[in-house]
Parts: sequence; structure tokens; C-alpha cells
Amino acid sequence: MSFVTGVGLTSYGKHDGLSSLDLMSRAAELAISDAGLKRADIDGILCGYSTVSPHIMLATVFAEHFGIRPSYAHAVQVGGATGLAMTMLAHHLVDAGVAKHVLVVGGENRLTGQSRDASIQALAQVGHPDYEVTLGPTIPAYYGLVATRYMHEYGLTQEDLAEFAVLMRKHALTHPGAQFHEPITVADVMASKPVAMPLKLLDCCPVSDGGAACVISREATGDGRVRIRGCAQAHTHQHITAAPALSELGAEISIAKAKAASGLAISDVRYAAVYDSFTITLAMLLEDLGLAKRGEAAARVRAGYFNQDGEMPLNTHGGLLSYGHCGVGGAMAHLVETHLQMTGRAENRQVRDASVALLHGDGGVLSSHVSMFLERVR
Repeated sequence: MSFVTGVGLTSYGKHDGLSSLDLMSRAAELAISDAGLKRADIDGILCGYSTVSPHIMLATVFAEHFGIRPSYAHAVQVGGATGLAMTMLAHHLVDAGVAKHVLVVGGENRLTGQSRDASIQALAQVGHPDYEVTLGPTIPAYYGLVATRYMHEYGLTQEDLAEFAVLMRKHALTHPGAQFHEPITVADVMASKPVAMPLKLLDCCPVSDGGAACVISREATGDGRVRIRGCAQAHTHQHITAAPALSELGAEISIAKAKAASGLAISDVRYAAVYDSFTITLAMLLEDLGLAKRGEAAARVRAGYFNQDGEMPLNTHGGLLSYGHCGVGGAMAHLVETHLQMTGRAENRQVRDASVALLHGDGGVLSSHVSMFLERVR
């Protein structure tokens, strides 16, 4: 058993003069304080990777910088799934008695600390070094290929994909820490600059500075008792040339295992936090997870199903697409927002009922998946 006892999140966007370690430290301090703990109480540290500040021992580099001496330290890297993968590992560590309070942290100054070319080069390394990278594709190019195939098989249109960007921007407007606060329309998305067709600029998440953290504990430390009910992973491939059919991707595997581990069904879920690096990512994952039928997620967006006041509120902070994406910390913002919703602290974003939440992270090109159920307990 484990509880998410504290969360911390910086604003996302531009943080001039702050390093990855600085941003991680700010988020970590907020999370520890939120848990009602002191730095000395932290006996485990899980640290996400940083493309801006790569290091073979980043977890202990951060521990030294932050001023803690944990009995357990580990750095993790599974792309965009890293935040939830670390949370899952922390859950197992405290459940096994290895540590009592594990700090999970990620953050980067990717916007101000890394050049455009360096960022493109770093992210392109998800491709096969011989058969893919040498041909020059980038992360958006890979997802553009996936989008083209998915649209062909399930009848999605570019306008359908644009609906997801519009929804995430609408949610970001209500969060002061979001990178973007200008409303957009489907027409705006359609008119935005082509990046890797059918994906255009507003179909893609931005590059951001920011940090996010949480504390996972064996026992609850305050009144907001949010428990990790069950979680699971799936890793089907690394390179897109080795990917299975679209109907056999890892999200379906991980969600089935997470449902079995938790004893919960999708019908039990009241709030959803789903990885949204691109509009096609969000469309596919919602359908893979069973939150919409194949080819029908966009229709549900149009009908208000995923609105803050809808039947299944989704990414109420604005997601990667509009709150921002700073590497590992990007998806961890989903976890922070979920915890705020579950503890009734989401202010003007508060949904009616967030008693059971589903979170899902995706790494690589739909390569690595982590599904997780959280529940609020009395």
C-alpha cells in the first residue's frame, strides 16, 4: 500500500536563469511541504532524466544539490512514461518497506537551456540508430506517420485532432501556471504552421521550462488520503519499425493489467489524466484505454464529455499541449493536477467528483506505457 502524500509544481514556460536542478528543487520543496514533511524525512529519491543536464548519476547529483542523504536513490528513463513509472516504483518501494517517504521529481530548463537543434537531436534518438535516425525523422515525424495510419483506419480528420488541442487550451486558461493563456479554435489549429503532416504546430506540445514532484509514503500524512490502488506497465517495442499493429499497442495491455491489479473498471473512474504530447497521442490513448470507442474520442470532445464539468473531466490543467512540456516533469504535472482534484484543492478548476482517477503515461512513440488508478479514501 502507498499514498501520494504531497505534490509540487512550478509554472511552465520560460524560467530564465534557472537550471534543471533549480526547477526540480523548487518542485521538490513544494511537494515535501505539501506532505507536511521535512527534507530529513525523505529516505528515498527517484529522479527523472534531463536532456539539458545529462549525468550518469543524476539522482545523487540532485540529492546533493537539494541537501538530502537518502538510503535509496535511483534515476529512471522511459521517455514520457518516466513520471508514472517512477511513481509506480516508489509505490512498490514503500510497500516493500525499502523506504518510508520517496521523493519523485523531474524537471528541465528545456526552453531556455537547450538550443532548438540540440533538442531535436536529443529527442530524435528514440529512433533506431541505423534504420531510422540516419533518415532524419524527428519525434513529430514519427507521430505524423502514426497519425496518418490511424486516420486512415478509423476515419479521423485533421479537424477531429484539432478538437483535442482546443480542449486542452480551454482548460489551460483556468490555470495561472500554464504556458499558454490565449484561447484557440479549430480554425486556428488548422491554420497553424505544418510540422509533420497531418500534425501542425498547435497539434504539438510546446517546449517548456518547469519542474514537478510528488512524495509517495507508506502511510498517509494528512487529511487528503489519496492511495495508489493499482498500476501496471507494458513495453511493446522501442522503434517504430518494430511497432505492432495499431490495435495491439501497449496501452491496452497496461490498462488491462492495471484493472486486474486494482479491481477497478473504467466505469469506476471519475477523473482522467492522459498523456497528450500530440493531439493524435491523446486521441489514440483515450480509445486504447476504453474512455471512448475507436474513432469516437473526438465526438466525445465535441459533446463536452471531457470538459471540466463533463462526465469524464480530462487534464483540467491543460495537459502537455497547453500547460507545457518540460520532459519528465511534463507528464508529472498530470499527477499533480489529479492529486489537487482528488483533495478538493483545484480552486476554479475543481470537478464535481474525483474520487477515483485513471492516469496514463506514454514513452517513445507509443512504446512504453504506465497505467495507474488512484482512489480517495476516508
